[in-house]
Amino acid sequence: MDSEPGFDSWKEDNRSVLEDLSGSRNLLLFSGGKDSSLALHLMLKAGMEFGFDFEVHTAVFPVHRYIDEEIERLESYWVNRGIKIAWHDVGVTDDSIKNDPDPCIACRAIRKKMLKTGLTTDMAGEWDRFTIIASYSLWDIVSYSIEHVLNHIYSSDQGVPADDQKSRFFETAQRFYPLLKMDEGYSVFRPLIKLNDSDIRRMLEQEGVPTLAIPCKFSSLRPKRLLENYYKALGLRFDYDQLLDFAKKSLNLPDLSSYASINKAEYLQNIF
Repeated sequence: MDSEPGFDSWKEDNRSVLEDLSGSRNLLLFSGGKDSSLALHLMLKAGMEFGFDFEVHTAVFPVHRYIDEEIERLESYWVNRGIKIAWHDVGVTDDSIKNDPDPCIACRAIRKKMLKTGLTTDMAGEWDRFTIIASYSLWDIVSYSIEHVLNHIYSSDQGVPADDQKSRFFETAQRFYPLLKMDEGYSVFRPLIKLNDSDIRRMLEQEGVPTLAIPCKFSSLRPKRLLENYYKALGLRFDYDQLLDFAKKSLNLPDLSSYASINKAEYLQNIF
């Protein structure tokens, strides 16, 4: 990619996937944060050019971020651009995770449960042409690689069972790939996986795309957030191809075939 990626370079980098979406039912997972907001913007522009549609779904959790005024503000912007967002009540309050030692993992588990329950009910018989669009960025997978090096390679005794360590890396490792095609017919597309955080923020500002204004009160507990602050402080930029090469050679990154045959219920609940 060039030094300042924009829609055109992003489009060319993802052309083979975008061209295939016109015959698929596509679902974009939207949180209102910067990553999913840019993904929605890019996919909307691409859909007009490549002739595909997609649905937009939001799990309204953690609840404190999604006050009525915020939902109305974001909805107003996206409705004006032709996007209808489906806001889903997950049925629990923030109290369910506030005392958890890692509330972010607990939050993801709640979101995954909503995804699995909603999709398996709604998609009966339609999985052969279905694409889930998720908004992981390059900085996300850089942090996953550092997490694995620090916790599982440099530190041999963290009180975490070896099987749990392997399970965590197996979960995060599949997010290194822009496209995952499953044997049951559906796919997972990660359109931002090659974009640095600085590019995401710049593109949002240039296009005037709004994001959720209320920060998550649990975010300071997230190791990934601490690492992101470090990257910002040093003005770091990363290269996707270099990272992928390192992860394959040095971290034994599982290949795509390791995931393709996983049952959809298991994948959506425990790995996605």
